[in-house]
Amino acid sequence: MGGLEGVASRLEATAASFVKENRLPGAAVGVVHGDGLAWWAPIGFSDIASGRHPEPTTLYRVASITKTFTATAIMQLRDEGKLHLDDPVARHLPEIRSAANPFGDIEQLTIRRLLSHESGLQSEPPDTDWRAARYEGSVERNLARVAEFSTRVPANTQSKYSNLGFQLLGEIVTRRGGTAYVNYIRKNILDPLEMTNSGFEPLGETLASRRATGYAGRFLSDELELSSTAPSVWAEGGLWSCVEDLARWVSFQLREDGGPRRGAQVLAGETLREMHKPRYIGDPDWTTALGLTWWAVRQHDVIWIQHSGGLHGFRTNVCFDPVHQVGAIVLINGVGDATTLSMRLGEIAREAVLAIAPRIEAPPAMPETYRDLIGFYADRELGRLLRVEWRDGKLMIVDPELPPWRPVLTPTENRDVFLIAPGVRESGENAVFRRLPNERVASVFIAAGTWRRLDPVETPPPPSHST
Repeated sequence: MGGLEGVASRLEATAASFVKENRLPGAAVGVVHGDGLAWWAPIGFSDIASGRHPEPTTLYRVASITKTFTATAIMQLRDEGKLHLDDPVARHLPEIRSAANPFGDIEQLTIRRLLSHESGLQSEPPDTDWRAARYEGSVERNLARVAEFSTRVPANTQSKYSNLGFQLLGEIVTRRGGTAYVNYIRKNILDPLEMTNSGFEPLGETLASRRATGYAGRFLSDELELSSTAPSVWAEGGLWSCVEDLARWVSFQLREDGGPRRGAQVLAGETLREMHKPRYIGDPDWTTALGLTWWAVRQHDVIWIQHSGGLHGFRTNVCFDPVHQVGAIVLINGVGDATTLSMRLGEIAREAVLAIAPRIEAPPAMPETYRDLIGFYADRELGRLLRVEWRDGKLMIVDPELPPWRPVLTPTENRDVFLIAPGVRESGENAVFRRLPNERVASVFIAAGTWRRLDPVETPPPPSHST
């Protein structure tokens, strides 16, 4: 159970109490630690009439959590050079040129702005009424009415959630990926991650038999009514999934040091970090921020990356703390606050993980070519020192006066020239070590300034005493 044995009963009690207090029919909940599902529990019923309880493979509509899969597909295509995030949507969907933008040119509607819900595009397709389960899920039919599309607020001025925007992103996946959206997601994301119990409608007979029953909210009576049937949706919210598969999805999000895209990595580690990184603050209290589709939530000074979903009869959430490699999954087949429960379970799991004794491993060997680079470097005018260190398997610069500033130096073909990795002001610039004629390192030029190396003074031999 990944070190969570001691809190299993607390996790289950928290989930069961939440379901009971909120008069919900049931939920499937789980906790991820590192590379797998560390704990899960069936709470209540997945179908009341039959008395069926949730299983790890019971399917729930995950609704808008689907958007994180759509965004991942877009990032794959970006990394393959098939599109750029700052491309106007009209470059890939020429029909969009007939849409209106009262605040400027329609070219301002870009892929990046759709991903982070800052495009200002209208929230829904024309004639949508979610209460009446009226929603046009066909992107082809919507594009035939593109003259009715418009931006409603200027781009980059606020968060404006747009299901229509993600429907358009799904069509970009189809056109640039060379296959239907559903096929692309299956081949490039679900299959590599072995998410075999997830899919889009129409579900096959085996998957369809595992679906939980969606219920309407209990507001006037303890009697539960079946929820109305949700309209057909795809890229913006059509995925059915389960605790077992979503554990794989969360574990994948925690592989930020997984290197380049290959096999089950699905995305390069640096692309995952790019998606999770907050782009702009979402509320006046600075407790939420938007990344590329993922939301960041600050709770008790911990940043949780998360996404929720809600469609007729279902409420869902996944959240994770990439720093401590822990996450939570909540799938409710009723109307309830899945985000609150997910964050509570995540917090309990994180506390347990922090209590686990750390594994002590031998540090990786330092390359011999770095040995004469490490040491102290000074700026005499400022009276400051830097250290070039081999730390955690990386060559980096440490400033004792600025602990958060730790540029990582990435080697190039030249042994003395390094590229400064993303994350600091100097990113993308060079760090250049300069040598004396005798090959001793004399200084390092970091982006825009030279720091001189300090070498220890050789101690002279003690004087000899004659008798």
